[in-house]
Amino acid sequence: MVLYEKAPAKINLSLDVLSKRDDGYHNVEMIMTTIDLSDRIEFHEMKKDRITISLESRFVPNDERNLAYKAAALFKERYDIKAGVHIKIEKNIPVSAGLGGGSTDAAAVLRGLNRLWSMNLSLSDLANLGAELGTDVPFCVYGGTGIASGRGEIVKSLKAPPACWVVLAKPNIGVSSGMVFQQIKLDELIHPTTKELIKTLEEGDFSRMCTNLGNSLENITMERHPEVRQIKEAMIQAGSTGTLMSGSGPTVYGLVMQENKAHRIYNSMRGFCEEVFLVRLLG
Repeated sequence: MVLYEKAPAKINLSLDVLSKRDDGYHNVEMIMTTIDLSDRIEFHEMKKDRITISLESRFVPNDERNLAYKAAALFKERYDIKAGVHIKIEKNIPVSAGLGGGSTDAAAVLRGLNRLWSMNLSLSDLANLGAELGTDVPFCVYGGTGIASGRGEIVKSLKAPPACWVVLAKPNIGVSSGMVFQQIKLDELIHPTTKELIKTLEEGDFSRMCTNLGNSLENITMERHPEVRQIKEAMIQAGSTGTLMSGSGPTVYGLVMQENKAHRIYNSMRGFCEEVFLVRLLG
């Protein structure tokens, strides 16, 4: 039996770090929405009780270090599944980019195995499982648009942003989320206006939504990687209505309503970095 699952990337409309937790993680508040840039996950059931991963990427491991592998191992262990599975991943989302590539693959594996083995688990069940794998995995299980709080495990659905174009520009560097979070000084963070952003989503106000985008981690990553700041400034100068670094970076995105302007920004950003994408919102 073969199944397929789509694993869409996410962008952060906001990312706020509230406090340090006793378990070493941070309490966060993040508004995220999915975009039309996706990995494709293929599942082949095997009689032999094992997990194998295949993908064409020199940056992503194809063994137990892969988050998709960890998701499959956790699913099998938790529900005592004795069958095996081969998971083929077609990578389209840039790696270590702040777009949730590993998390959305893990979430897609949880959804796919739920179907493959007819477990009939709810998305809530899968999100709870995903919380054991990573901060962004619970949101990625649901997809759409939502706010994630706690360590990322508490997810509440929100109204989708107005339909628009998204230009993504990723410099030729990778950023470790763990490294960025280690450098956080809570008293120096700039906090986004999360409540106001939610209000703009409810009202469908694109312009005000763009002015309320915010990411507490942006300055930390930009101090370490000045090219991220240069890309953001270039995107604003090119005419992006709303511009922000997603996640812990280094990808910067720009939101724009007009298709012709989106193409102009896309072409402009290709002079700054190799990995540039023009997509739509899915959330």
